[in-house]
Amino acid sequence: MEIQKRKIAILGSTGSIGTQALDVVSQHRDRFEVYALTANNNVDLLIEQARRFQPEMVVVVNEEKYAALKTALGDLPIKVWAGGEAICQVVQSEPIDIVLTAMVGFAGLKPTVSAIEAGKTIALSNKETLVVAGELITRLALKHRAPILPVDSEHSAIFQCLNGEGDNEIDKILLTASGGPFRKFSKDELKHVTKAQALNHPNWNMGAKVTIDSSTLMNKGFEMMEAKWLFGVEPGKIEVVVHPQSIVHSMVQFKDKSVIAQLGQPDMRVPIQYAFSYPERLKSDFKAMDIFAIASLTFEKPDTDKFRNLTFAYRAIEKGGNMPCILNAANEIAVAAFLDEKITYLAMSDLIEKTMQKTSFVASPSLDDYLDTDREARGMAQSLIPKI
Repeated sequence: MEIQKRKIAILGSTGSIGTQALDVVSQHRDRFEVYALTANNNVDLLIEQARRFQPEMVVVVNEEKYAALKTALGDLPIKVWAGGEAICQVVQSEPIDIVLTAMVGFAGLKPTVSAIEAGKTIALSNKETLVVAGELITRLALKHRAPILPVDSEHSAIFQCLNGEGDNEIDKILLTASGGPFRKFSKDELKHVTKAQALNHPNWNMGAKVTIDSSTLMNKGFEMMEAKWLFGVEPGKIEVVVHPQSIVHSMVQFKDKSVIAQLGQPDMRVPIQYAFSYPERLKSDFKAMDIFAIASLTFEKPDTDKFRNLTFAYRAIEKGGNMPCILNAANEIAVAAFLDEKITYLAMSDLIEKTMQKTSFVASPSLDDYLDTDREARGMAQSLIPKI
């Protein structure tokens, strides 16, 4: 019997996750078909991807790039759209089975909501969606019966550890972190960290923003917040564990104190493929883990005195309301300012903390409240940059 191909929309196809997702598709052309590709600015790579995978439609968010995209694909029967709202329309296309949300930042929220409302299966890579609006997203997913499958390696690991466990109670989630390149730096050394140093992650190949977040442990704070919504576990039962080798991708401890862990090479194509094929596991040519070549596996507690962003994340999720949205907006501005060399490495945390203190708090936000909060928090953070 012929297997029905799953039609996939890849939001953010030119980024790190998007390009690796297309690698997965290329290995399994008999199982997956690219229906839509979207990108923010990188029109040259988007053109190349479109010509190779022949999707039904492509979208570039930057409307100034529309003409170049349209002309370059003029000889192909591919629909070409532009603008953020176009992505929200595309993800609701009837043939689409899976929407991979690999857009970076707050921009991923509205398209994800739109896809959920259309009942699509969400392969979730955009952290900010659950960080900013976890309560809203989980409520909508239940209402529209839209499955959310995690793509982050840590959440995929937890998801895999929970398979077959039914209603067995989770005692604790052990969320692993590489610790980033500055794990052993002193506070004084952190004052002088450069952009080039921060972009050099020891284990993972990621985009610039996620790499900086990983180095500050904000990425791990976001993942803790995601885990709360994905697995229904309170933040107090989610413990971050620094594991420099990035072999154990996360662990789950159950009420009988048994711990189940998922191990593998640090390769994002593995969780991407699992989300696309779930519940089936497909054969791959990814590098296998050689257990005998691993000298040792070590685990440490995170240093929240040096890496304060992790503390801010716990504080934000405990406060609730729109505070996680404020945290995310402040962080996006802080990372952009650091990458533009307007503020120092440690000043990112100062900027985030002050923005959290000064932005209006809303206890029970709607989607419009989240959009308003994002605008206010970004403006607040921008105004504070010269004073940091």
